[in-house]
Amino acid sequence: METLGEEKSTTSKKPKISVLPSDVIDGILSRLPVKSILRCKSVSKPWLSRISDPLFTKLYFTRSTADHRNALFISAYDSSTHKRHFLSAAYDGGPVTHLMTLDNPNYIHFSDPVHLNGLVFFTCTNWAYGKYNQYVLNPTTRKIFELPHPASLTDRGHGPHCYLFGFDESRNEHKILMVRRLLFLPKVDIMIFSMTNYSWRKIDCECPVAFRWYTLYGDIYGSVCVNSVVYVMLRGSVDILAFDFTTEKFSMIGTLPGFVPRELTTRYTLDGKPLYNGNKAVLIKINGCIGVVCHDNVLLSNEMHIWRLQDNENRVWVREVITLPKPCIELDHPYPLNVSNMDEIILSSGKVSGNVICLPIYNKKSKRCKVLRFTLGDGFLSPETVEFKQIKCYAESIMPL
Repeated sequence: METLGEEKSTTSKKPKISVLPSDVIDGILSRLPVKSILRCKSVSKPWLSRISDPLFTKLYFTRSTADHRNALFISAYDSSTHKRHFLSAAYDGGPVTHLMTLDNPNYIHFSDPVHLNGLVFFTCTNWAYGKYNQYVLNPTTRKIFELPHPASLTDRGHGPHCYLFGFDESRNEHKILMVRRLLFLPKVDIMIFSMTNYSWRKIDCECPVAFRWYTLYGDIYGSVCVNSVVYVMLRGSVDILAFDFTTEKFSMIGTLPGFVPRELTTRYTLDGKPLYNGNKAVLIKINGCIGVVCHDNVLLSNEMHIWRLQDNENRVWVREVITLPKPCIELDHPYPLNVSNMDEIILSSGKVSGNVICLPIYNKKSKRCKVLRFTLGDGFLSPETVEFKQIKCYAESIMPL
């Protein structure tokens, strides 16, 4: 027979609450949509700390890339208002979302936005007035960060700047490299901005052999970052400049075999029209490697040539020739704007009908071309004067700025 005391001890036992392992919780959270994960930040301080942790933001981006949670970033310029608009849209089409507008009349040059790990980096400059502003935008969270000016930039003894956006995998942090030409010395200032501690620091770098710093201040064919190394293809050059954010050293790599820049071979007809004998190329990232897309053959022979640096150490380039179907060729200037991880090539068309953008996308596996349609919204942009400068695919990221 149980005593009264024994009965009390039996009924007073509390049920055990099982706690999920930390990695299981992170795995569940990493599969949530962005709106849901941002709401989870408001649950408690521990949840805010967990979701804001750099390791979790990296996990979330990795999961977004693997699950193809992609969207489109659109850069548009309206010549009637002289404003540049940044927009975003779902990857399968639909209405566009306004992110921000740049309308400062003091800026005379806007760089092409550079994409990396779901973030977008761009600069606004006016060399005559010494204005240099740099921004990092997260189109997923719609947050923007303006980089502070280095203390040394308060003087006027400097010339143009060049900025390169990269990611240091050894430290799991995004960085911006700045190369600033000095006016009164045959040297340059080289500094790195860390997106972890939000500060600039100066570094010492040797100039690569057979390279001149001034070539960085002209137009470039794009920059991409692969394995902590940012690559730049310079205008009119046959080589590619590389900067390693881990070792903080520059190097030069040979360009693809038989490549001749258009600027070195362009000839003109009697009526002044350019007759292109060289290659117009853009540096891209494709399947975890750097690649070069040559545009000229698209209109000449329906072919798109993509060169990929398959073996960086031995400088082995592999060429892929894509023959585009007739629907793609009939578009205006079907040049590749971006290559996503889904083996789909985003092409430019420049066609706007009413308030609808028509965007052609070519699938390398099915060898078919589809056209996506995006609506601008009433009164937002003027279809007659708007020009789309860039349309690129990005994976969702929750990295805080």
